[in-house]
Amino acid sequence: MKRWVEPITSAWSGILGHKLRSFLTILGVVIGVSAVITLMSVGKGTTSRVVSSIQSLGANVITIRPGFTTSGGVRGAFGSASTLTMEDAQAIQGQIENVLAVAPSTSRFYQAVYGSENLNVSAVGTTVSYLQTNNITVAEGDFFSEYEYQHNARVVVLGSTVKETLFGDEDAVGKTIRLGSYRLEVVGVLAAKGSSMSSPDSSVILPLTTLQQMGGITRNNKGYRIISSITVAVTDQKYSSQVKQDITELLRERHELTADSNDDFTITSMEDIINQLTEVSNYMTILLGAIAGISLLVGGIGVMNIMLVSVIERTREIGIRKALGARESDIWGQFLIEAVMLTFTGGIIGVGIGWGASIMVSKMLTTTVITADIIALAVSVAVAIGVFFGFYPAWQASRLNPIEALRHE
Repeated sequence: MKRWVEPITSAWSGILGHKLRSFLTILGVVIGVSAVITLMSVGKGTTSRVVSSIQSLGANVITIRPGFTTSGGVRGAFGSASTLTMEDAQAIQGQIENVLAVAPSTSRFYQAVYGSENLNVSAVGTTVSYLQTNNITVAEGDFFSEYEYQHNARVVVLGSTVKETLFGDEDAVGKTIRLGSYRLEVVGVLAAKGSSMSSPDSSVILPLTTLQQMGGITRNNKGYRIISSITVAVTDQKYSSQVKQDITELLRERHELTADSNDDFTITSMEDIINQLTEVSNYMTILLGAIAGISLLVGGIGVMNIMLVSVIERTREIGIRKALGARESDIWGQFLIEAVMLTFTGGIIGVGIGWGASIMVSKMLTTTVITADIIALAVSVAVAIGVFFGFYPAWQASRLNPIEALRHE
């Protein structure tokens, strides 16, 4: 027991004997650890916020768009593509298992006018399933009904931003707005979704049949009605992969694609998007941690510098200890333990400061997330730096010749 206690006691005495120098050494480690924790918590918080934003759209949602995506992520024939049709959506609804709802949609830009107010909006033509597949709710009034959809009713549901711009504090439900040269009655206002992906806040939603009457729907050479996208809600997220595969096979068959032809559509699930963005965010978190780790590396160099100075100052003490029978391992252990104690103390203090800084950033700027792995990583790296940068000074101290050390002034 004494063999282990004595080096620790000697190391602690060495630290207390040079309080200012020890404090400055610890300070370098504190800055590095707190920077690592703060920046990595910002990275984790960004990941959490992005994932939460995507999940708010529904984790069981699959989106189909025209055009294909290559392995490098480049979309082909996007924008001008006309490969998805209303009939495709109907086939998915009728032939694919584990599908809860299907909402085909297409959009056109119109000038929305009410009184003296006007706004350029995206008019989305869709079906009554749009609410369910896009995980949105109606804040005022109602969504258009199946009856209104079947009878091409000239009704419209406003996004929250459109309602605020055109009507302000005035009640919008029951009023009439103009889209281009067409007048439509407002039957509802959607709840705000914020800046989340595919947010309908700046859009207006109307029956696809009505948009078709307004000239917003075209047909392909087979007479099928062309649409911009199909959103599919799966009964359970666990069926997403199978549903994607089944839809792919169905659409390839309907579009008469040969075995060596690329898909002329792209199917993306929320799970795919979450995985991709999480991977990118994790890389960014690691990058931020590496940048902050540079300051921790500088702190480690400071530890080595101070320990080398300490060895020179205590050369005579080392000689005396060796003359009294201390082994090289005792001397080596004493100085190495001293370096580790300095960095470990700095790591613990740095965790507290980094935690506090993360809380301040979260309140003032952006979301931060502190997890146990961040703290464990920061402290472990701090201790590892103590071992790495303390090894050479400790080894040098243990190799001193006792006779020459005793002659040292």
